[in-house]
Amino acid sequence: MDARDTDLKKELDATLRARGELGEEYESALVDSFLEKVDQRIDGAVERRVRRQLAEQQLTVARGARTPRPTDSWGERFGFGIVSLVLAVPLSAIGGGVAHLPGLLVAWAGIVGVNAVQAARTNPGLFGGRRRREAAEDDAWEE
Repeated sequence: MDARDTDLKKELDATLRARGELGEEYESALVDSFLEKVDQRIDGAVERRVRRQLAEQQLTVARGARTPRPTDSWGERFGFGIVSLVLAVPLSAIGGGVAHLPGLLVAWAGIVGVNAVQAARTNPGLFGGRRRREAAEDDAWEE
């Protein structure tokens, strides 16, 4: 629990003690006062978050609006391939058992599709021909 949560808990305890001492006729005023403090806390948190996001956006613009490239590590590719093969076995069994050959073909079309999307994501320009690959290579050299 951080200091702000502790402060808020102390405020709630004080409000509840004051309600016990003052009686129910002051309850709505005490609750309103406590809720206003909670609103201020929330507004402050939102304001800090917005300022941080604006600063990050300005930093991105200042750096030339380059978005970070996804990591294309060997481990990521290997892990994705292993997971695809492990999931291919039950998908093939279910597809083949339920709908025979058409089900098996649909299951494998899905597996190939997912792997093609992953390959295109990790290797920009892979399916776009020579021109896209050259542009991607040029971008890589500039960074």
